[in-house]
Amino acid sequence: MNISEYVSAYDPENQFQVLKDTYKQIEFAWKNEFNLDKLKDKKFNSIMISGLGGSAIAGDLMLNFLKDELKVPLLVNRNYSLPLFVNESTLVVVSSYSGNTEETISVLEQAIKRNCSVVSITTGGKIEEISLKAGIPVVKTLPGFQPRYALGVSFFSLLKVLQTLGFIEDQTPVVTEIMENWKTQGVELSADDNPAFKMAEEIDCSIPFIYSYADFNSAAGYRFKCQFNENAKLHAFSNVIPELNHNEIIGWELFDDEDHEYILINIVDKDYPEQIKKRFQITTELCEDSNISFIEIEGSLSSAKLRLMEVVYFCDWVTYYSAILDELDPTEIDNINILKKRLAE
Repeated sequence: MNISEYVSAYDPENQFQVLKDTYKQIEFAWKNEFNLDKLKDKKFNSIMISGLGGSAIAGDLMLNFLKDELKVPLLVNRNYSLPLFVNESTLVVVSSYSGNTEETISVLEQAIKRNCSVVSITTGGKIEEISLKAGIPVVKTLPGFQPRYALGVSFFSLLKVLQTLGFIEDQTPVVTEIMENWKTQGVELSADDNPAFKMAEEIDCSIPFIYSYADFNSAAGYRFKCQFNENAKLHAFSNVIPELNHNEIIGWELFDDEDHEYILINIVDKDYPEQIKKRFQITTELCEDSNISFIEIEGSLSSAKLRLMEVVYFCDWVTYYSAILDELDPTEIDNINILKKRLAE
């Protein structure tokens, strides 16, 4: 079958078109207007982004994206509670695409009690309701998507918040370039026999071990793992160099599992330090000694920021194709829905 036949057969909600049009989310987020005037004169010594799943990954990516620009600590919180150090000098960004994530609602209520400065990023729900009642600015995002398919609006809404509050310089030139790149990639990666489709065929239900470089593109690796989980219903594992060279690498020594197929996926980049490149090479050779095949993913664009977002978008397509090639609906998340239902009982 060609790609359109797979889409017709296994993608009833047409996430294919959503993925292809993701660049439009960037345009919406960057043109979106919101008022943060009440926060502009405040001095913050840290930023806490609180969310779960697809609403939290924007924070992880921001750490990589702004690694050379942020002058205050940025942390990502995935829990019901705020750390004790979060106070009036912390900017708390609560991110919930649906607006009804129970963990994030709990954090919002705690932040209000502590008199924290808060910004909410959401499509609505209880997060919007609580925020408006408390006088908290709300950045309304574009509704109608699965949270993991709304990365464009989530990430660039957060980026615009940080820019508006003066944490970073104007990002418009690079944002415009990313939008144009995603538009071009969307056309290329939706065509028959494209590189993302071919990579999904090569992976072929193998369990991926995804290795990336800490603090450089580690969020791309973790995003890739999560997209395999939700889109392709496939277990996947992510880790970072150099940390994994101090522990996980030993796990390959006696690795011999005839019941499963595994594949190593290295996310590499031309700007890696030479010692990191060497670590990737040696780690890969050790995995090959255990009869594990490997794939490399590398961006081709001119800057680290552009390549980070290029790779993230490419990997989203790989996991989408992994789903439909295995005759699975990339939208279905039954176990998550069952969990939410039982938690609410």
